[in-house]
Amino acid sequence: MENFIIVTAYLIIGKTLRLLPKFPSETGNILNLYVIYVSLPALVLLNVPELTFSTELMVPILMPWVMLVLSALIVLAISKTLKWSREISGCLLLLAPLGNTSFLGIPMVNAFFAEKGIPYAVLYDNLGSFLALATYGSFVLACYNGGESRPTVKEICRKIITFPPFIALVLGVMLKRFSYPGIIYPILQALASTLVPVVMIAVGFQLTVRLSREVTAPLCCGLAVKLVVAPLVALLLCTVLGLTGEPVRVSIFEAGMPPMVSAGALAIMANLSPALTAALVGLGIVASFGTLPLLYLLL
Repeated sequence: MENFIIVTAYLIIGKTLRLLPKFPSETGNILNLYVIYVSLPALVLLNVPELTFSTELMVPILMPWVMLVLSALIVLAISKTLKWSREISGCLLLLAPLGNTSFLGIPMVNAFFAEKGIPYAVLYDNLGSFLALATYGSFVLACYNGGESRPTVKEICRKIITFPPFIALVLGVMLKRFSYPGIIYPILQALASTLVPVVMIAVGFQLTVRLSREVTAPLCCGLAVKLVVAPLVALLLCTVLGLTGEPVRVSIFEAGMPPMVSAGALAIMANLSPALTAALVGLGIVASFGTLPLLYLLL
């Protein structure tokens, strides 16, 4: 509970900084870039070499893909039944299956599961959510954007292999048999420790909640699928299959993360119902501070 209060304090600090004229509007983006290029790779390099590879690790790798397929099918069924526009359907297909498993997910896993849960969250994000954003996300944009610019297979692969946390993941696996020199370990620890405060202050700085009557129904649908249906199905599936352990608990927890900020940015750039996108991302983060503690209690 103490860590949860600390994370909430970081959000409030970020929101407060937005009110100060000395902080430019792009402050949140700059903080996110620092996380992508510095603190998250440091955290990956620090924790991934400590992983003991086993069949349990298949859960955080496969879970995001199972949740993606399930969520996409639910969204398609509801969208077709309620005859929503292509813009709304495309928005929900991007944001309901893809969770904020990195910027919000890793700090929240750290808050609830401590550092021992971070490697599993990193696997869930790097080999699940991010790959899904680069592949599935590109496919949705190609189908619903209607624009002339569509990513090629080569471009998708380039995005994946040049993503700093993914590079760190590969290096971490390669360095598993080796020990870091004495000075490297404390440097990685210091940089990794900046992840939670920096990323949550950035989220607080960028947090906006915009609601309108046109987006109320799709908004409720998207948040219900992402925050409630997906994690409960993940929990039920793991229970039926008899899967237990820390990797399983972290995977179910990650399945309950709110819509991905990066997917929201893509949806807005593609003009897929920007108002709905902003509401899903902003309100999703706020709502998750109520749903995630409840989900953790179920675990």
